Amino acid sequence: MDNPILKQIGTVFIPVSNIERARNWYCDILGLKADGEILFDHLYVIPMEGTGIVLDSKIYAKDNIFKAPAFHLNTKNIEEAFQYMKNKGVHLVTEVEHHHYFNFKDPDGNMLMISEC
Repeated sequence: MDNPILKQIGTVFIPVSNIERARNWYCDILGLKADGEILFDHLYVIPMEGTGIVLDSKIYAKDNIFKAPAFHLNTKNIEEAFQYMKNKGVHLVTEVEHHHYFNFKDPDGNMLMISEC
């Protein structure tokens, strides 16, 4: 029997305390309209290319946030991405490291990363 498990990541769930606020924040930094439907009063599927992101307020707990980035968002220009996030007032945790990536936090304190790929 062949292995039925695909070598793909389908989606990443991010714990958020307030689904509407999180939807608006993530859509803003990604340049998306925040008009998608919130499912079951606790889920928001961000329209992404490739691996998906689902914001989930049902799994949120202060102990359950990402203390280290579980994934990174891609950019083609790390310096422009850093300045963009800085201009948006995002909580930047690091400067651009090794000319390649930086870390930041969402409003709930989830540690995230943007990396030049």
